Amino acid sequence: MGRTYFVEEAIGQYLSDLSTKLKPYVTGLLIGQCSPQRDYVIRAVRTPPKEEQREDNISLFNLASIDEEWITTHASQVSRMLPGGLLVLGVFIVATPELSKESQNALRKLIFSVEKSLTKRRLWKPAEEEVSDRAALQICSSTKKVVCRTYDVQDPKSSAKPADWKYQNALSASWLALGCTVNVNIHIPLLATSPNHDLEKNTKNGLNRWSKQIEDSVFLINGQVRSDDTELLEGQKKSKGNTQSGTQFSDVKVLTQLSQGSSHRSTAAVQICSGSINLKGAVKCRAYIHNNKPKVKEAVQALKRDIINTLSDRCEILFEDLIINEGPHKKNFERAYHVLPQRLFVPIAGSTVMLSDYKFGDEATGEIQERFVEMLDQSVQAEDIHIAEDMST
Repeated sequence: MGRTYFVEEAIGQYLSDLSTKLKPYVTGLLIGQCSPQRDYVIRAVRTPPKEEQREDNISLFNLASIDEEWITTHASQVSRMLPGGLLVLGVFIVATPELSKESQNALRKLIFSVEKSLTKRRLWKPAEEEVSDRAALQICSSTKKVVCRTYDVQDPKSSAKPADWKYQNALSASWLALGCTVNVNIHIPLLATSPNHDLEKNTKNGLNRWSKQIEDSVFLINGQVRSDDTELLEGQKKSKGNTQSGTQFSDVKVLTQLSQGSSHRSTAAVQICSGSINLKGAVKCRAYIHNNKPKVKEAVQALKRDIINTLSDRCEILFEDLIINEGPHKKNFERAYHVLPQRLFVPIAGSTVMLSDYKFGDEATGEIQERFVEMLDQSVQAEDIHIAEDMST
């Protein structure tokens, strides 16, 4: 039995509209959520055209011209804009009938390179029982025929398995949301022996250690410790009437362990340092989970990943910004304060789910709106942009 993808109905129209574009093919990403029983696709996003394609609009009549690096970069950018619980769970191609034979090979290649690029950036390890199938969706631009297959990205020799693609109205209209504020105060020593005082590498190592603390934390959902295998909504049956009208929101507190128990022996090491990095501030984290009897374990895992991702993504964005503004060779070791970008959220029409992004203090609203159009093919009203938090340094 192959996997079943439940797909937001509006995606059908979106893909159909893409197929009327004149190009012989269009590629893009599928965004959604995996669960043990079924998978959900709540957005499809076309690959943004490159500048040169916009200008000369060359008709490219074979798939050898697919720019793998461009598509994987797009996937990395998009994954930063996804809150906990959402991920890039596949790729699609809308192509003319002449290209249908080539399409499947192109999709297979893209699925593995996108996954490789996303895995490289993650500071968390997937759980053993986690779904590792990713969707390859092929649509014929003239007949509109849809063929969905999956590949297991944990197995490089994986062959295609058939999958069901089922449209459903208001798929994520009553998904559940979890939110928390995490106070961050991370101290990362810079060893005198570390080559070139590589700030980015040291920061990543420090975040790696911190992410293990988050993994081991205790999560209180609406003030209670809940066991992993209970249903998230257990004990909340009375509120059945309001599931349609608004988001069911759970407030979560994160308790990090101060020290390991006495059974763990701890050894102190003295190291000579030339400086340190301090990350301080309060970060707003959010995760969304399907409403088909979700388990506490799934919800907590989604929120843990959002906490870890939001901090590592911001540091990555800051370093990219510093390279653009100061050049890669600037090694400034005086005391410097850099403000990490703030998190913001933007709603998806007809869904309780919100997408996320980051803005620097001097960034104009128009720039954020442009980024949503380019990365997620979504126009955003200025009043729909919710800045979630104060500045962090």
